[in-house]
Amino acid sequence: MYRNAGIFRGSSGSSPEARGSWLGAGVPRGVRASAAVAGAALLLAGCFSSGGEEPKKGAAKTPVQQQPKDEDPFWVNPEGNAAKQVAAYEKEGKDEEAEQIRKIAEQPTGQWIGTESPEQEARGFTEAAEKADRDAILVLYNIPHRDCGNYSGGGAADGNAYRAWIDGVARGIGDRGATVILEPDAVLHLVDGCTPGEFHEERYDLLKGAIAKLKSLKNTKVYLDAGNAGWGKPDQIFEPLKWAGVEQADGFSVNVSNFYTTQDSIAYGKELSAKVGNKPFVIDTSRNGKGPYTEGAADERWCNPPGRALGEAPTTKTGDDLVDAYLWVKRPGESDGTCKGGPKAGEWWPEYALDLAKASE
Repeated sequence: MYRNAGIFRGSSGSSPEARGSWLGAGVPRGVRASAAVAGAALLLAGCFSSGGEEPKKGAAKTPVQQQPKDEDPFWVNPEGNAAKQVAAYEKEGKDEEAEQIRKIAEQPTGQWIGTESPEQEARGFTEAAEKADRDAILVLYNIPHRDCGNYSGGGAADGNAYRAWIDGVARGIGDRGATVILEPDAVLHLVDGCTPGEFHEERYDLLKGAIAKLKSLKNTKVYLDAGNAGWGKPDQIFEPLKWAGVEQADGFSVNVSNFYTTQDSIAYGKELSAKVGNKPFVIDTSRNGKGPYTEGAADERWCNPPGRALGEAPTTKTGDDLVDAYLWVKRPGESDGTCKGGPKAGEWWPEYALDLAKASE
């Protein structure tokens, strides 16, 4: 979470440990190790359909479908929180609500890799995506001293634990297609004063190592996170991005878990790109349909703001050579944290999801 001037927003609510289970709010910070392994096992067993199969018991009446590959080559997870909510609403006879949530369920979103079983999760997601002839979007958010101890605080215990975790992710991906968003906020928090100075050298080394490891894989693209338009200070962050290895990555990501408009995000990304070798970038458009919230306490505007809307659907056809894709990195409908009546960071919040979907009409 950004604390400076109150206009910035980190990735609180997106932590792998904070990824809530729709099946119950009692999962500690969202995902237990056993649940992660079980989920990966289901994936490996081929339980995720690419469409055209009979829905299994408890699934939605009309199975969640993949988007056309020529428009969006990324995998839609038909067992995600939104898909489960569609099925629940249909079971309750709430067909209108089900169709609203289907707007979320049928778009590819980032799969945030947990801390305990990175190899199994990465393998499960990428194998399921490969079966559907798509690429998985994976988000890696486990850097030591993550989020400066705020809503999504945590991360690997130390550098060695982080390197082992990255190694596990890499083994899980293998030669399958994956687009990786690497460590939301990790570089920005080195610049804005949030992360103490004694951790800076190690973090740069860990990020460079992670990029090198992931780029050694045959079909993996890596985008190092570079903040958002609310930060708006490319002159301060471009050198740290270079120190973290952005020039060896495929590019960088902007607006992760945030609300800044696509237009503002493109402007920020292009200004930054010009300072890092004209690297391309991706934009998280998951909840930016109406831009950022501007009311209430400035330091809480990023957290579960009301009246927001889904943004542009994920696609690689952005019409701009520097913008590789619009992605839904943050999963719409999952809480930013315990603010404005929301559940813990990352837990599924159906009422908020409905509001996002309805506001997108």
